[in-house]
Amino acid sequence: MQDSEIEIIKSSGEKVKFSLNKLRNSLKRSGADEPLVDQIVDKVRDELYQGISTKEIYNRAFALLKRKKSVFASKYKLKKAIYELGPTGFPFEKFVAAILEYSGFRTQVGKVLNGVCVTHEIDVFAEKNGTVEIIECKFHGEEGLNCNVKIPLYINSRYHDVKAHWEGKKNQNKAIHQGWVVTNTRFTVDAQNYGRCVGLFLLSWDFPKEEGLKDRIDRLGLYPITVSTLLSNREKQFLLSRDVVLCRQLIKNRFFLDHLGISETRKQKILNEVEQLCNF
Repeated sequence: MQDSEIEIIKSSGEKVKFSLNKLRNSLKRSGADEPLVDQIVDKVRDELYQGISTKEIYNRAFALLKRKKSVFASKYKLKKAIYELGPTGFPFEKFVAAILEYSGFRTQVGKVLNGVCVTHEIDVFAEKNGTVEIIECKFHGEEGLNCNVKIPLYINSRYHDVKAHWEGKKNQNKAIHQGWVVTNTRFTVDAQNYGRCVGLFLLSWDFPKEEGLKDRIDRLGLYPITVSTLLSNREKQFLLSRDVVLCRQLIKNRFFLDHLGISETRKQKILNEVEQLCNF
């Protein structure tokens, strides 16, 4: 049977044709060289069967990468790592703020702003060059849950309530530039169309094209701490609770590893992994 005839099941339950190119491209993004990519693609292809889940394909490829080099596996698990920022969604807000800070923004998480009608707690308040961005984050802890048009509809109404009050204040020397909606999953087509129509900036895993979360993270080396294949879940949660959201932040705050009682040998392995990610 040809690869193109194999149907796989996505996390949403949708059946799609298996794409060898998608698997190959995701492996290349991990930093693996061509021979290793070919080797893993061949092994995964040999184990395909009708109705295999994308999760099973991912797990197989991840295990093969991890066996070769942990930093490749860390980059490959980026999408899964962002889900691991849950379950509350608050670490995701801090993650979005951290990404913006590395793009020159000054940010505040959970800032309360008055609207004309009611007050609003803003997920991320970001300032740059005398303008303000009002950013709302929609975190999903499970794959397959996309943002439909109701999300930007709701957020747009909050944004305009805040903006109307902001612009009505005297001596306001900063202008609100735009409202944002950021999600770790995807937007439906209707949500994208609505965002474009009303002027909301939508940012998701792969939208806008080549400027989505995955592209920004890879380009800037701003990997969440949860990509590490060497830290345990308990250790990751400890670091997140101390506002260490990015691998870059762990390099600057490595003393937290001492607080966790991690041995010097293991500590060095963890730091080597995160340093390679940041400088990849």
